[in-house]
Parts: sequence; C-alpha cells; structure tokens
Amino acid sequence: MTTIIEKIIGDLSEKKRWREYKARVKAMPAPYRATTEAVERYLMYFGGITKGDVLVQMLEDLADLFDGAVVDRTPIRAIVGEDPVEFVETFLENYDDSRWISKERRRLTEAVDRAVKEQS
Repeated sequence: MTTIIEKIIGDLSEKKRWREYKARVKAMPAPYRATTEAVERYLMYFGGITKGDVLVQMLEDLADLFDGAVVDRTPIRAIVGEDPVEFVETFLENYDDSRWISKERRRLTEAVDRAVKEQS
C-alpha cells in the first residue's frame, strides 16, 4: 500500500526531511535564518537539482553549515564571504551531478561523440 501512495504523492521520507529542514531554519537567529533562506531561494532558482533526495540533502547540509555557525558565533560574512553568489555557486558544485544542466551537458557531449563516430 505504501508503494501506491508514494507513487501518487512522492517519497514521504523526503517530505519529512524537508519539513525538518524548514523547522531548523525557522529556529535560527534572524540574521542566520534570513541568510539561509536567501541561499535556499537562490539554490532553488539557479541550482536546477533534478533529484529530490539530493535537493533535500543539499539543504540539510546548508542547515548544518549555518547551525554550526550559530553555535560557533561565526559572522555571516565569514561563511559567505564578500561575494554571496560565488559562495552559493561553489557550494552547489558539490551537487553538480544531480543538476539539470549537468545532464544536458552529458547529453550534448554524447550526441556529438556519436555523430563524430558515425562520420568516421
């Protein structure tokens, strides 16, 4: 029965992990919460992650990073640096294999390789 439900509404464990992630972010002090939410928003628009489990793992890793910063009282600039875009895009490189654009890059390369092979 679980399999049918999961086919209809998706993996329930990922939804649970998503809710737990959101609760963690909500519990952060305001400056860290605002920064984490801004990074999350950028990742959602720019990231192009195609696998739900990878997306949730990436966000959990983000929460781990900022939770640790809260505990250590690390200034936000010490985490994201002077260029937050560069920080997020570097962070995202750790999850590159699950991005839509990565799949399209592979598809392009394979298509050209096949065409070259046919031409030979």
